[in-house]
Amino acid sequence: MIRLTYASTANQEWSPEDLLELLRQSRTNNGAKNITGILLYSNGTFFQVLEGEEATVENLYRTIEKDPRHKNCTLIEKLNITERAFPYWSMGFEKIDPKELRKMEGLNNFFEHDFTPAGFASHKNIIGPLLTHLRSKLVKQVSTESHEELPMEHDDPFIKYLHRTIRIGVKFLSILMVVVILLSIADVLYIIWLKISNSPHFLMTTNDLLETFGSFLAVLIAIEIFINITIYIRSDVIPVKLVVATALMAISRKVIVFDYKNLDPEYVSASALVLVALGITYMLVKKND
Repeated sequence: MIRLTYASTANQEWSPEDLLELLRQSRTNNGAKNITGILLYSNGTFFQVLEGEEATVENLYRTIEKDPRHKNCTLIEKLNITERAFPYWSMGFEKIDPKELRKMEGLNNFFEHDFTPAGFASHKNIIGPLLTHLRSKLVKQVSTESHEELPMEHDDPFIKYLHRTIRIGVKFLSILMVVVILLSIADVLYIIWLKISNSPHFLMTTNDLLETFGSFLAVLIAIEIFINITIYIRSDVIPVKLVVATALMAISRKVIVFDYKNLDPEYVSASALVLVALGITYMLVKKND
């Protein structure tokens, strides 16, 4: 796997719409080829990083060189790598004001006059700090879009204190939930032992199987509830999908262990509607993701 870095000069000034279209094309093409990287545009200069399998990246670069929308395409460096600097972006993008880059330690003088293909080629030492800066910006952009139920940062100190207190409570609940899960597993083992140890030995009836399956599903539901609890102290997950999944598993468990001989048709029908509704909801939420 390699990381190829190049710079080029745009043949004309690119509007935000032009850059957005270029970004769409790059993401589509690179995603299909498992190429990741970032594209930087400033003062009529493109700076791009491509990461992926060597043959694939080199073929893409040869195609880029022939693109009539830019000129002075200059290969800055090509390195063998063991991991990607931009593993989650088929093409990240930044349109940066040079004033912002001048504030970066070790880069302040470079962007005064040398933000050109020739400048990049003669100042390869700035590539490392620049990539670190660009990667941190992309990560920060993603993190600002994450969801946090109980943020530790808040303008009101009292709300901040309450959030901290609730987080402690959530951690305590998580510990208790782990204890419940372990006890539930022990209960499943005990139920299986009772069923196979009674006469006739090692033979389980249909009702025995249903009761055992119900115990298994109870453990799985407990695990889902544990995940839901921990969501409140995580910032990388929005809880809707997991909550719906937990509800879907719970109603499915009830359907599996139904004693249809003693249940009213209305009750079974209502449970079926709830199951269908949750199934559709989960499908739509997953499709939206």
